[in-house]
Amino acid sequence: MKIVLATNNEGKVKEILAFLDGLNIELISQAQFNVPPIAETGLSFVENALMKARHAAQYSQLPALADDSGLVVDALQGAPGIFSARFAGPTATSVDNIHKLLSQMQNIEKSQRTAHFYCALVFVRHAKDPAPIICQAKWDGEILSEQQGNQGFGYDPIFYVPTHHCSAAELTLAQKNTLSHRAKALAQFKEQFQHEYIR
Repeated sequence: MKIVLATNNEGKVKEILAFLDGLNIELISQAQFNVPPIAETGLSFVENALMKARHAAQYSQLPALADDSGLVVDALQGAPGIFSARFAGPTATSVDNIHKLLSQMQNIEKSQRTAHFYCALVFVRHAKDPAPIICQAKWDGEILSEQQGNQGFGYDPIFYVPTHHCSAAELTLAQKNTLSHRAKALAQFKEQFQHEYIR
């Protein structure tokens, strides 16, 4: 089965390809179909993931897998949340977003710096699929006061992983793919997909 990945984020593509390696599917980035950007107007990660999956399926005429994920910081009432990718503005880079987050948290004590990454993963068989597969997971951690590590992407350099005593950007891809929010959601998807489609 060919499945279009509803993302242009190369970091996400790399993680998802690595995780789903071994399934009898061919994953194709939506970039190959020139899928135009869609306004993410949902109020939750699930709504946005569903919109992206249907959009990619419509343009590619293939089943689509979409992920909407972000960082949820307790001291900031859940921000940046669904606005994680554009926290510092519509054309913000990861560096811009990190700087904004660190500046907003500079006076917050260590004990109050709890956060989690959240992932909603949606698979649709076609653009109007009434029964999509929806998987959700989170990854608990804390926000560091400065960046550490150069692996991963997004907020990884400031996301402290208590179980491993390092930032997410100091983990190898193999380690991250056993711990992360996306890995947990992908594990759920893999199980459901194999149950429904692979005999």
